[in-house]
Amino acid sequence: MPKQHPILPPHLLESICKVIANTETGLTGTEIRKILGDCSIRDTDPQMTKWKRLYNAFVHWQNVNHCSNHILKFIQAALQPVRYIGREGTFQDRRNEINKRLSFIGLEIGETGKYRNIDKTSTISQAEQRASKFKYKLEARNAHQQIFIYCSAELLVENYFHSIFEAVKSIADRIRELTGLTSDGVELINTAFSIDAPLLKINSLSNSTDRSEHLGFVNIIRGLFGVIRNPTAHEPKIKFVIEEEEALDVMVMVSFTHKRLDRVIKK
Repeated sequence: MPKQHPILPPHLLESICKVIANTETGLTGTEIRKILGDCSIRDTDPQMTKWKRLYNAFVHWQNVNHCSNHILKFIQAALQPVRYIGREGTFQDRRNEINKRLSFIGLEIGETGKYRNIDKTSTISQAEQRASKFKYKLEARNAHQQIFIYCSAELLVENYFHSIFEAVKSIADRIRELTGLTSDGVELINTAFSIDAPLLKINSLSNSTDRSEHLGFVNIIRGLFGVIRNPTAHEPKIKFVIEEEEALDVMVMVSFTHKRLDRVIKK
């Protein structure tokens, strides 16, 4: 006999329905009717606003059956990956929002569209941390692990301002760790990657091409410090506006830098 899942409280049901049946981004009325039928849930009020229609259908089913099994079945059916071929962004956004809400009952839907058990959340911040869209996008880009080590709290709440600041700071910390130096900024970079007496080299520096590549890498680090670290350290957040795509671009550059540091030649 299938496990009986407890009834979902009204406020959680309402929140889920408002995501699934959102006027702009949710399922169409036709899709709602089809999935309700597939899940053997009676469409009690087909003429109502989409989210209210879905909410009433869910409430009626729970009142009759005293569990939430078919409601969870509906949510899973609505998030089957095959429905989103060519629309991966829609799938990830919808799954992200649904998982924030499911986290309050100790469930989430994975990339495969299957449920998995998680520790229950009890606060909004915990729910946001469970389902960070920004973190997912970084993981999809195979971002270097140092980024997640330095920026976990900021990334999980999608705080772009602080996440890029911490990520760029991680480069300086990594260079100090590799060299034993205690300086910072341009002084740290110039000493660590000096052409005449380098503590770190990205190649053998045996010819002009090698030296040019080495200096190019150093200039990338200088650029990240000059464009990101220095302004974010001195400008209030409200004056330093950065959107998600720009933050991702910065993180990709930081990730590249760390991956190159993985292969440096130490003195």
